[in-house]
Amino acid sequence: MSDNAPEKKNRTVQWLKLLVKIAVSVACLWYVSKKIDFTRAGHALETANWYYLVVALVLFIVSKLISAVRLNIYFGNIGLQLAPSDNLRLYWLGMFYNLFLPGSIGGDAYKIVLLTRKYGIPYRKTAAAVLLDRFSGLLALACILAVYGFLVLNNGLYVALVAAGAVFSVAGLYIAIRFWFRDFIPSFGSTLLLGLLVQLSQVIAVYFILLSLHLPITQPAWIFIFLAAAVITVLPISLGGGLGTREFVFREGALFFFLDPDLAVIISLLFYLITLVGSLPGLVYVFRDPFKKNVESP
Repeated sequence: MSDNAPEKKNRTVQWLKLLVKIAVSVACLWYVSKKIDFTRAGHALETANWYYLVVALVLFIVSKLISAVRLNIYFGNIGLQLAPSDNLRLYWLGMFYNLFLPGSIGGDAYKIVLLTRKYGIPYRKTAAAVLLDRFSGLLALACILAVYGFLVLNNGLYVALVAAGAVFSVAGLYIAIRFWFRDFIPSFGSTLLLGLLVQLSQVIAVYFILLSLHLPITQPAWIFIFLAAAVITVLPISLGGGLGTREFVFREGALFFFLDPDLAVIISLLFYLITLVGSLPGLVYVFRDPFKKNVESP
C-alpha cells in the first residue's frame, strides 16, 4: 500500500492540474463568448480569403521545421545524432501530444522519456536539451516582442520594461548555460538565430491572417498582441495551444489598442486552427515508431 502511495499522489496531482487547465480555458472562452458579436465574426469568416490562410498554414509549418532543426542541434550537443527525418517525426509527435493530449503526457515530457529509454541517453541531458529548446524559443519571442513594443507602446516605461526584459532574458539564459549547461555553449548563437527565424515565420503568418480578413498590415499592434498572447500560452495554465487564454489576451489587447475585439478573437481562433491542422501529422506516429532502427551516439 505504501509503495503505491507516491504513484497515487502523482496521479492525483496530474488530474488536479488537468482540471485547473480545463477550468481556465473554459472560463476564458466563456468570458470571450459573452463579449463577441457572433454575427460580425461569422461575416468576417464568410468573407475571408482562404488562399491567404493556406499561405499562413505553410509559414506555420515552415516555422516548425526550423524549430525541429534547432532541437536537433541541442541533441547533437549531448552526443545524440538523430537523422533529420527521425528528429522531425519525433518533433511532430511531440506537437501532437502537446496540443491534443494536454492532460496525459506533454510532448516535451514524451520526447525526454522516449529518448532516455530507447537510446540510454541520461535523463538529465535529454531534459536539458528539450527545455533549453523551449527557453530559446521564448527568448527569441521576447526579443521580437521588444521590437514591436517600441513601435506600439506610447508609454516610455512600458517600452523600457519590455526592452529590459528581453535583454536580461538573453543574458540570463547565456549565464545559465555557461554555468549549468556547458554542453550547449557552442550552439547558443545558432539556436538563438533559429529561434528568431521561427518566431518571424509565425509573425509573417499572422500578417497573412490579417490579409485574409481584409485588415491593413500597417497596424503593428496586432502583431504585438499576438506575441504577448504567445508568451501567455507558454504558461501551463490552459489546454494545449493556449486555448481560451490566447483568445482572452487577443480580445483585451484589441480593446487596449482601440482595435476591433471581434476580429481579434477571429484572428486568434484562425491561428489556433492553423496550429491544429499543422500538428495533425503527428497523429501518424502515435501508432508508428517515429525512429528508424539506428541512431548514432558516441
